[in-house]
Formats: sequence, C-alpha cells, structure tokens
Amino acid sequence: MVNTWDQLEKLQPTILRMLKNSILKNRVAHAYLLEGLKGVGKKEVALLFTRALFCEEKIDGYKPCESCHNCRRILNGNHPDVHIVEPDGLSIKVDQIRELQAEFAKKGVESLKKVYLLIHADRMSVSASNSLLKFLEEPNAQTTAFLITEQPQQILPTILSRCQVLTFQPLPPQVLVNRLIENGVVPTKAPLLASLTNNLEEALALNVDEWFAQAQKIVVKLYEVLDKNPLEAMVTLQNDWFGHFKEKEQIYLGLDLLLLIVKDLLYIQINKEGNIVFKGEIERLKKYALRASSRRIQNQMSAILEAKRKLQANMNPQLMMEQLVLNLQEGSSIV
Repeated sequence: MVNTWDQLEKLQPTILRMLKNSILKNRVAHAYLLEGLKGVGKKEVALLFTRALFCEEKIDGYKPCESCHNCRRILNGNHPDVHIVEPDGLSIKVDQIRELQAEFAKKGVESLKKVYLLIHADRMSVSASNSLLKFLEEPNAQTTAFLITEQPQQILPTILSRCQVLTFQPLPPQVLVNRLIENGVVPTKAPLLASLTNNLEEALALNVDEWFAQAQKIVVKLYEVLDKNPLEAMVTLQNDWFGHFKEKEQIYLGLDLLLLIVKDLLYIQINKEGNIVFKGEIERLKKYALRASSRRIQNQMSAILEAKRKLQANMNPQLMMEQLVLNLQEGSSIV
C-alpha cells in the first residue's frame, strides 16, 4: 500500500502541495472533503495528513517521520485521539455521529488535538447528516475532520459549504498497470484491470476471480452475436448474461466491460492499438472494427452510457439490457 508523503505526492501532487502549505502556514482547516474515484488515495492521504498533525519529529516541518510514537500508533490504527467512522451496514447511523460527538466533547487523551475520518460520508442517514452539521457548525479549534467520498453530490450542500474540498484526480492507467505487473499480473491482463478500477487491491482480486474471468467471456460473446439476428442476441442474454450478472454492481461491471470493447474498436480504427485493453482479443476486435463505421461505434458507446444511467435510476435491469441489445444491434450493422 502507498503510504509515504513522497509516494503519494507522485500520485496526487496538487493535493499534497495544498496540505503541505496548510501545515507550514499553520492554516489547517476544521473540515476537509476528500472526493474522487475509488482507489485514488483519499483515505491514505487523510491518514498521512493526520500523522503529520500528530508527528513529534516532522521532517522539513511538514512530513510525518513515520517512526515516532504517534506515527506508529496511527499507522497501526490504535491512536486514542484518531477516530474512523464507517457505514454500519448500508449507512452511517445517527448514533455513530452522536457517539463521535460525545467522544470529542472529552479532552484529548494525550493532547488537545482530535481527528476523525468519515469513510463513505455520502452514506450518512438524513439524521446523521443533520447531527454532523451541528458538529461542524461549532468546531473545536483543535479538531480536524476528513469526510471521504466517491459521491459528493449525495452530501448535504450545507455540509459541503463547511468543508475545504480536495478533488483527487484519477490515477493514470499506466501507473496502475505497472504496479499490477510488479505484483505478478500478466502484462496482457493488466491494462483491462487498470481500466476498471484505480484500486490496486481490487484489481488484484479481480485478476484471480473466476466470476470475473467468466464475465469477460460472456461480454465478448454478447458483442460477437450482435451482428447476427436479434433472436440469437436475446438468447445469449437469457442463457448467459442474466444468470451471471445478478447484482447491480455486477451489471455495472458488465456494462463497463462492454464499453471497453467498443472503445477498443475505436482505438483500432484511429490507429492507436497501443491503447487497447482487451489485448487477448485483439485479432477478433480487428475484424469487428473493419465491419463498423466510427459513427456506429460512437452510437454504441452512447447507448451503453445511457444504459448505465438508466441502471443508476433503478430501471429494471432485464428490460434495460434488452433495450441495450436492440440499440447496439442498430449500431452494429456492417457498413
């Protein structure tokens, strides 16, 4: 796991520069909102900054030494004045926020400083959000909050207005590709994994997941039958897709795989084969690319993106997929 200041600075230089200045100028905010895709280092940066706040032997006045008593305890997750709150089930409950407030009403165990991290802050219940808002309206001078989220639009505007927002940039895919290869992933598989997630641990898990291996085969097969009659495509949906992609997150992943296939076709047509992520299917993809116009490929991409939007809006997944297949067939005719 990436943890040190120098490592994270390579991945999120703008964020780390802002935090460095806030420490050196003694302008640490009462609350930060760290927002960005999963795996871009939000929690790691929050904990790094927390160690810098508590560190007894800062390097250059802002970097945590990583070896003092406070740094080690934060790294081990057992510092008494650092609290991490995560969803209890599907959401962060109001009782969790109240417990946090009660804890912070006490004096710090070893200093006046206290830090709390809310993981998946967008999953707070309405009552929890209102309770947190009161907490943020009357901040203790030595209290720092980190709200971590992938969905900032789900957080109350009144909470957002009380936070300094730090937007994390997606990691360049090649960074993750290199890290995956270093961790034993076959080079031909790494680009696909890096296109699906920014999270190293998640990518490594997908690499050895039998369900994911089968998912790739089903998606490739579905795209292959789109050129054939509508009945065969619908039979593939019924026999293969619906039995494999059951949960909402699985369907999202299937749509992402389908979108990556279509993007690969576009890369082939514009002579950027180095960007292809389905490297094991390159010869088959070249045949598909020869038969489709760039306009129809773009229409297919739009259809898949629209299907993802409908899924997000809780449209019936089976109806959504049936509509998508019909739309993709309209856009996949031979030129």
